[in-house]
Amino acid sequence: MTPELGGWPPGMETESWWDGRRRRGIDRGAARLRRLKGGVAAAAAAAESRSVMDSAEDHFKKVVHNDVNENASNDDKDSECSDSEKTGFIPKKEDKESGSTSDSDEENETSDKAEAAVAQMLKEEEDREKEAEDPDYSNAYSISTTEEVTQQASQTEGEDFIVLQHERDSQSPEIRKHLEFLKKLRLHVWASLSRAQYVSLLKDFAESEFFVIDGDSLLLMFLDKETQYLNFFYQIECFLQDFTEKGAKYVIAFFKDAEQMYFPYPHFLFLRTALIEHLRHNTSTTVHTEFSSCLSSKWEIFLKKSCPYFIILSDIGLTSLQTDYLSILIAHSLSKKINVVLASGQEYDILRVYGYHVQSVYKHRLFFQKYEQDLRCACENLVRSKEPLICLYEHLKLSLKSIQKEVRQTVHLLKQLWPEGSDIQRVVCVLACAVGLKIYSNMLENANTSMGAKTEQSARGGSKPLSPEAAADLCRMQCLTVTFLLHMPLSQRAQIRIMKSCWTKQVLPLIKMQQLCTHFALTQLSDTNDWNLDLTYLPDLNDDSLLINLAHYYEVKYTEGLEFKKELGKEMENEYQCLWDTVTKLAVKYSFGDAFPIRKTSQLFLEQEQTLFRDCEEEIPNIGLISVKSGLVEDYAGDVLKDLPVLESNDPAVTSLIKYKQFDELCHWHSGRPLTEEYERVQCNADAKSRDPKERRQIQKLQTFRHFYGSTLEDSTSKLIVRQDDVSGNANAAVKKTQKKHKSKAETIAEENNRRLKSKEEKKEQEQWKALCIPTEKEIKANLTVGINKLEKFLKTLKSKSVKFSVEMTGLAACLEVWKEHCREQGNKSKDLRKAVQVMRRIHILLEKYQDLLEKRHLQKLTRYLRLLGFENLACSLSDSTGKSNDQNISNYAIQVGPARFQLQYMDYYLLREERNDPDPRVQHFIPDTWQRELLDAVDNNESAVIVAPTSSGKTYASYYCMEKVLKTSNEGVVVYVAPTKALVNQVVGTIYNRFTKKLPDGLVVCGVFTRDYRNDVMNSQILVTVPQCLEILMLSPHCQKWTKRIQYVIFDEVHCLGSDIGAEVWEHLLVTIRCPFLALSATVSNPGHLTEWLQSVKRYWQRAENKIEGSSTNSEENFTRNCRVKSKVQEQKKSYRVRLVLYEERYNDLEKYVCSLKGSDFIIEHCHPCAALTVNHIENYGIPSDLSLSPRESIQLYDTMVKVWQQWPRAQELDPEEFVSFKNKVVIKKADVRKYEQELKKELSKWIVLGQRQKVNELLEHLKPKPVDCSEREKWKRFASFVDKLHEMDKLPAIFFIFNVDSVERAAKNVFLNLLKKQKSEQYPNTKREIEHLSDELRKVKKTLIKFNPQDTRKLSSSKMENMALLLTTKQQLEKRLKRLTAIPSVCTYADPKAVDEDTLRKIFHRLRFERRGYLQQMMAQRGIGYHHGSMATKEKQVVEMLFRLGYIKVVTATSTLALGINMPCKSVVFAEDSVFLDALNYRQMSGRAGRRGQDMIGNVFFYDIPLPKVERLIKSNVPQLKGQFPLTVSLILRLMLLAAKADDKADARAKALSVLKHSLMSFRKERNAEILKIYFMFSLQFLIKEGYLDQEGNPIGFAGLVTHLYYYEPSNFVLVSFLVKGLFHKLCQPIKGSTVFSEDVLEKLVLILANLFGRKYLPACSMKYKCTFCQSKVFLEDLPEDFADAVNEYNTKVEENFAHFLLTTAKLADMEQEYRLPLSKTDFTSKNWHGSELASYLMDNTKSISAISPFACLSGVVDNDLFHGEVINKAVLRSLGINVTNCPLLYLNKYDNQGRRRPLNAYALDFYKHGSLIALTTDNWLNEEDAYYALKDFSLLIKSIGTSLSELCDDPNDNVLLAFQQLGEIYEKKLKCVT
Repeated sequence: MTPELGGWPPGMETESWWDGRRRRGIDRGAARLRRLKGGVAAAAAAAESRSVMDSAEDHFKKVVHNDVNENASNDDKDSECSDSEKTGFIPKKEDKESGSTSDSDEENETSDKAEAAVAQMLKEEEDREKEAEDPDYSNAYSISTTEEVTQQASQTEGEDFIVLQHERDSQSPEIRKHLEFLKKLRLHVWASLSRAQYVSLLKDFAESEFFVIDGDSLLLMFLDKETQYLNFFYQIECFLQDFTEKGAKYVIAFFKDAEQMYFPYPHFLFLRTALIEHLRHNTSTTVHTEFSSCLSSKWEIFLKKSCPYFIILSDIGLTSLQTDYLSILIAHSLSKKINVVLASGQEYDILRVYGYHVQSVYKHRLFFQKYEQDLRCACENLVRSKEPLICLYEHLKLSLKSIQKEVRQTVHLLKQLWPEGSDIQRVVCVLACAVGLKIYSNMLENANTSMGAKTEQSARGGSKPLSPEAAADLCRMQCLTVTFLLHMPLSQRAQIRIMKSCWTKQVLPLIKMQQLCTHFALTQLSDTNDWNLDLTYLPDLNDDSLLINLAHYYEVKYTEGLEFKKELGKEMENEYQCLWDTVTKLAVKYSFGDAFPIRKTSQLFLEQEQTLFRDCEEEIPNIGLISVKSGLVEDYAGDVLKDLPVLESNDPAVTSLIKYKQFDELCHWHSGRPLTEEYERVQCNADAKSRDPKERRQIQKLQTFRHFYGSTLEDSTSKLIVRQDDVSGNANAAVKKTQKKHKSKAETIAEENNRRLKSKEEKKEQEQWKALCIPTEKEIKANLTVGINKLEKFLKTLKSKSVKFSVEMTGLAACLEVWKEHCREQGNKSKDLRKAVQVMRRIHILLEKYQDLLEKRHLQKLTRYLRLLGFENLACSLSDSTGKSNDQNISNYAIQVGPARFQLQYMDYYLLREERNDPDPRVQHFIPDTWQRELLDAVDNNESAVIVAPTSSGKTYASYYCMEKVLKTSNEGVVVYVAPTKALVNQVVGTIYNRFTKKLPDGLVVCGVFTRDYRNDVMNSQILVTVPQCLEILMLSPHCQKWTKRIQYVIFDEVHCLGSDIGAEVWEHLLVTIRCPFLALSATVSNPGHLTEWLQSVKRYWQRAENKIEGSSTNSEENFTRNCRVKSKVQEQKKSYRVRLVLYEERYNDLEKYVCSLKGSDFIIEHCHPCAALTVNHIENYGIPSDLSLSPRESIQLYDTMVKVWQQWPRAQELDPEEFVSFKNKVVIKKADVRKYEQELKKELSKWIVLGQRQKVNELLEHLKPKPVDCSEREKWKRFASFVDKLHEMDKLPAIFFIFNVDSVERAAKNVFLNLLKKQKSEQYPNTKREIEHLSDELRKVKKTLIKFNPQDTRKLSSSKMENMALLLTTKQQLEKRLKRLTAIPSVCTYADPKAVDEDTLRKIFHRLRFERRGYLQQMMAQRGIGYHHGSMATKEKQVVEMLFRLGYIKVVTATSTLALGINMPCKSVVFAEDSVFLDALNYRQMSGRAGRRGQDMIGNVFFYDIPLPKVERLIKSNVPQLKGQFPLTVSLILRLMLLAAKADDKADARAKALSVLKHSLMSFRKERNAEILKIYFMFSLQFLIKEGYLDQEGNPIGFAGLVTHLYYYEPSNFVLVSFLVKGLFHKLCQPIKGSTVFSEDVLEKLVLILANLFGRKYLPACSMKYKCTFCQSKVFLEDLPEDFADAVNEYNTKVEENFAHFLLTTAKLADMEQEYRLPLSKTDFTSKNWHGSELASYLMDNTKSISAISPFACLSGVVDNDLFHGEVINKAVLRSLGINVTNCPLLYLNKYDNQGRRRPLNAYALDFYKHGSLIALTTDNWLNEEDAYYALKDFSLLIKSIGTSLSELCDDPNDNVLLAFQQLGEIYEKKLKCVT
């Protein structure tokens, strides 16, 4: 679920031009879709909406207001979809459940029925898929007409400047076909974009991959008539810098053909060219301009080589022409497996950028293949045109080529005038003026020679052209403007007055022509290498606002007298004179007068009636703060408070503070009444304290199940914990005990007994082996694999080392015999070296593990065996001799491979790991590694630790050791285990029940659980297992402090969630509020050092705080005695504030990756070498990732390829495995030795690039790359069952198949199940079915007859009847036996392993499914070894799959990412069967970590089933994300902290916790400025809370503070909800049906509408409203709030905006002003101007303008401090160095708009579901993923219940209408949701 961000996207200034009423009309018109029940297709939408124009094009109409031209072509007019064409858009969707006939609970249902049901389900789903792949959009019709925008604009404006382009005949068949195709294309693109998911864009690929930004889309994001030139560049640089700061790597591509679309808009064309040159010359950004279009071969090659992660594209252009061009680019990108991210609707916070992401799927490739020719024709038609002509004042015509030619000549002349070079500002200024004047004068001369021209002009009534003199006046002012830009610093320019004036229609054509000249000048200059041209100030070539100011001054003020004739200043005069002199020299034959006077004509340049200045004297509301008398506030923000203004107590703002008394009295409510603790509201099945017998039975059942569930997780039996009062905290107690000099008599006796017992056991084992020795040898010789497996199984049961040694020696001899026999059989043919591997493996084990038992004779035997294998050098090193053996037969058995290569290439994963042999008394069942011992030491010393180790490495063992320690120490101590998901919580609880048993006093239990929807034994357990949000509730609860002080340890599992998208701040709060030690575990943290340092600083704070608390409490006698009492229990536990970092990077099992694709009916499975994922650029820029590890076989493969690619490689001999220093003559090569070899090869590979062998590295990587084949989505899923079969054949099961779509997860599993059913059917005898039916009938008759006999009356029965009964019983048994044999599943038709689970256990497990809706189907699938697992399944269903998979019964599980986070489901293989935006580096590591079961599999397998190769490479090489801090404060959190401090039982502890949260955010760690910003944010949040009546002036919570904090997760909606309540809006709405307490459907629907507008908001992309279509059941777009509710939201937003603006104005002083005067990306500096002042400049400034908190760049566009009171301006205007944006402001937007001013509609899923109750409809109509939809609805349902509970506690009247309405709605919603699960 994506969190709703508070930020408005850039571009929101356009709102000021918006016609609000018209827009609301559009929105409502677009939302009026009729809902039809039961999935019947809806009627056509209302006809009135057909003529409504899309709001985005309306925005562009405004943008192009002054730039538009009349296009002669009629293409645009006819290219839109006809409104009348509409027939079904989305096919009718049956609810999935309705077709599920196989969900019956009857046990006698046959497999035929099941097969039919599953086949029916799959057919329906397949039909849906087919229709989705090639949908019929013909009923979708456009509600936007881009062409009209351009047309209307061109009719009203632009008659004096027109670009005439090539006309086309719109009636020609070719053009009509082209237009028809464009309709299809637009609908295809719309359907794809509407399904876009709003996600965090960069994910974890930022450091390893790059993406592409389409340059024109970037331009379109920021085009705005009111944005000043330099500010435009500033905004673009801010956008790019946001990506750069977050570690993103990107390139920008401008297509050549796209340039043509800008000629009608010279201003945008000039901006485009300047932007390209600026990015290319002044930034390190790579800019590509070499591609003609997206269909060019160069672009195709670029995409193939670079494989970008995604491409950022706009879905809308300046004209419909450009929109269609962008549609082609979108369709092309998606067809090339490149995802698309929409340029519009992006938002960002400190850590992330969010946007609409469209996943490339097979249907996109299908569309491109089908219409490729049409796409190419369309693209050619869009860009094909003759040479355009410029037409000024309707009769002055000019070709673009003549401008180009003139520019070329003038540039040549300028180089002669300024041979030493110059800067771009001066050069562009003189070129634009000179070329513009020359061309214009020339045009006028030519026009004057023709007498008809004037007649034509006067007849048309167009504007009269400017005279050449007037044109020269304009150019002089332009030169003067550039003079100001050259000398005047930005700080002065920011103060220039804001003038809202427009150029006259006479001036505009000339300005546009000059902009064209500038475009050509920049293009010409970009190719100039022979001239010294400084391009630094490309972003500051002109300033229209300054030019208009100068024009106004010379036009109005200058003529009024001497007092207004201001001096320029000597320096400025000289500069200006120089520029104008150059212009006159460049003009050659034309004379335009001297530099002074600047105005020589009285021509008016500005529209007189529009000339006005913006009044900046409007006062900013008082910033004064209401004083807060609170110790917490003083402690935290005292240092900043002294600098902030405080209001007097008699100030109106203080005296008018809101109270809730009036509302309370009117409605019988108590708003200030304390609410129940949140954990008390969560459903509690039963607690140990319960006295109710029924509840006690329920507890027993639950405990029994948990024991059973836990037994599937671990083999070990439950351990009885006995409290040990004398437990010492000393870690080395056990060691010291052993160091005593004299043993006691008892100890000596005990040791003797142990020795005797061991001797007895050894003798028994020897006898056992004696009996098994010969059979084992025979078995090995008969079948090597089976024999060795049995041998190893037997070895695990043995304890005696000497017996194990005997077994190994016998095994070795048997293996050697097998090898010799094989060699004799093969003769000269190639041999199967796997048989030799087993020989060498046994030699390794003997030499490594039994070295102390090896005698000389054994060594001689091993030496002989090595010689036999042909490893003479190894034999010599083992026997220390160099003599050759005389055995002639050796050569016959020799392996024709060097010993080192043999061990790496063939023994591969069998190579031994470095393992310790010394046991640790603290660990029973295994010998821990060094890093694990360090963890145990940390726990023994009560230290905290951060543990980063790979998945399945054994890091959780320390958690259970920690629990055991606390359980032994006391009955009061508590351990809290924090897991990120409920599934992980259940797993940990099961493990605890299986591991620990302890007798505790009544009412206390070992383990308790607390999740959002379930709790038991929260306060009375010693181990609490919970999720972060629930522990945070306890930690910040004022009345749980007594319990929190009992916590001895907190274990954070998967602590990398600290960096996740959702809920990361909760993990942060927990880590800083706990006072006890902790263990933080993760497999995926890339900056553990930084994390540990931060946590250490927190622990130091707690050390100081606890000393202070203890010191202050000793003053009180009572406190002192209490402390002593507490210490008597806990004093033994030595306090430690140390935080250790424990790192372990080595995986026990290597992972081998395979790329799988489908070719025809066969599967191509290729090994994917990890280095194949690399590119030369990646190695060069980032090196080879540290966790990119190779298996021994892959290391050899890399070496061989290196030798093959570079045959003269200097180090080839040195790195040959046989010569490598760590391998040479080494009998036992270990994994650690191979790691050294691997590192050396990687170093050498990087060195090749340094040595200039890039080509060789490229060739090498290409050699290693697999070559997968693309296949259709449908074909891939159709053949999925065969793929599973293939893995079964390859012995790669059990496997987890990760699929990210819930539908696909279930469908894939059902497909596999159906395949096995069909297989069984095909293998049965033809008459088997008939026989089964016959036997079933017979059995039914026998049973019927038996029922007639009453068993109780058997004594009364006659002997004949008794005989008959006995006969019937015998017959029944025989029939059942035969029927069972016939219906039994053949082993070839199931993946299940019946030996793994006994029948009784299986029955117990299946018993849990008896009441589940799909239980019977799941049971049948499980019996075939198949299961599926996803978030929207019932808990019992998931648990059954987990248990059976762990037990080894189920072998195939399809799952979503629910199995990614820490769930203990190890398997042999992991298969990624579907690509998704959620398949990122983090999820990949978590999921692939499941492969390779320690102790069962020597290697893990990872298969990529039809995942695009670029994505596979990205996953393999991308780095794990770093943990960075987020903005930690929200207004709700601050209220919660104040509530804790005010209401807590222990005030000192509460204050310490609150201060810890406030002071120790990860974001402000070692960043003083951030810390100060947070303090000011805290102060202004308090102001808001006081003004709104949630806190009094002492910082105590009042009013509805309790209700707001209960809904803290939903800020800002929680505050808005309270405002609705206080204003009586809910009371007004919730009126029951007359004479009852029941509410009408209409009232409840409106209530859901209001709640859906506040909570669970999911925004759809703006383009989703572009077409209207009839949806099956949903309305899709959420309607607006009712007017009175909307007014209340606006009132709330105004208050929030005012408060936030005051915060920004106050924090402005903390900004880094040096940074503020630099462009963020290019770092171009605008501070160091050599400015000596100017009278004229001072006159043009407005000293009343307040701009203290505004970016100086934004000031140029007329933004002032007052604008900060409007949220939409904040992101563009705020001082960037503060690191604050509008997401930190708790605004609730009624409407959100994208960059183009289009409304982003809210998804109506919550309301739609309430109406139709179908989850399937939400996936088809509302464009939601089923799992996301389910979780969102569940969250919405819980929210309604939570509000209802709070209201019931606040209200005295149980019949209050609002209360009843919420309770009724909660029940209905929950009931509807239960029906779909």
